[in-house]
Amino acid sequence: MGKLTLTSFVTLDGVYQAPGGPNEDPSGGFGHGGWSVPYGDEDFGRFMIEVFDHAGAFLLGRRTYEIFASHWPRVTDPADPIASKLNSLPKYVASSTLTQPDWANTRVIGGDLLKEVTALKEDTDGELQVHGSGALAQSLLALDLVDTVHLLSFPVVLGTGRRLFAEGGLPTAFRHAGARVTGKGVAIHTYELAGRPEYGSYELPTESA
Repeated sequence: MGKLTLTSFVTLDGVYQAPGGPNEDPSGGFGHGGWSVPYGDEDFGRFMIEVFDHAGAFLLGRRTYEIFASHWPRVTDPADPIASKLNSLPKYVASSTLTQPDWANTRVIGGDLLKEVTALKEDTDGELQVHGSGALAQSLLALDLVDTVHLLSFPVVLGTGRRLFAEGGLPTAFRHAGARVTGKGVAIHTYELAGRPEYGSYELPTESA
């Protein structure tokens, strides 16, 4: 079976909403859109290129799909390491409302997410990659479908906004598989799925009488 990889940008307080611009997702009165932009640098770009090098297909939520589809098809340089992957590889959109996707090589999936995504993982040569797509990411995590998480933590706290690891999520343990820090202070950690959490206690043993 192939591997599903989630790449997510979060603030130090766990917010994933609207990292790329003020108009990206102002829902709920969110006024901090574009918070990731000041931290872009060569280190950040180099890591993202490495991620896309492993892509075999993409699985996106509708909002992220529409953001990507408004930009990347216009980047036509075949040497662009990200646009070339996004424009040429299969793209799957998890949506119950999108019916006619315009971006080439795009198919809408719906219904049983567990069944459909499991089949996509089996059929993908390379990684099935999820970028952004916070609501979809939460559903995939709840279904134990995520194998690897690239968590990019940006050195900013916002206080409001949608959190990636929200209340009620599935208790999950991960194995730390890699880390680096960009020149502008973005901490990039890679985690591999490791099953359910284990528990213990730091209580001191009771002295016998």
